[in-house]
Amino acid sequence: MTILPVTLAACAAAAILNIWLMVRIGTVRQATGISVGDGGSEPLQRRMRAQANFVENTPFVLVLVAGIELAGAGSWWLQYVAALYIIGRIAHGFGMDGGSKQVGRMVGTLITMLTLLGLAVVAALVAAGVL
Repeated sequence: MTILPVTLAACAAAAILNIWLMVRIGTVRQATGISVGDGGSEPLQRRMRAQANFVENTPFVLVLVAGIELAGAGSWWLQYVAALYIIGRIAHGFGMDGGSKQVGRMVGTLITMLTLLGLAVVAALVAAGVL
């Protein structure tokens, strides 16, 4: 049996982060009385997009982490990349609220793009037999 500790830890962190994003949406829904859709509420739209963006990007990161780990190419650095991705997504979640936290959106987006690019390059090199 192959155990993928980095992948499992990243999946667990991603699941908890997704719940946190859901709760943040729920608090705005409760405060505004909007149970379906966004009702034109910008704060609700922002939080919904933060979660949707997380859901759009995270499967690619997790699949790449798992593939690299399965190939035995992850080494020590893979856990740090996965952790940095989660931290970036937390920053993005807060940053999507706007205002003084807006910088978190930019930081989170940059971390996400660099993580995806870096993992994709490593995966391609592993697939090509270079790593």
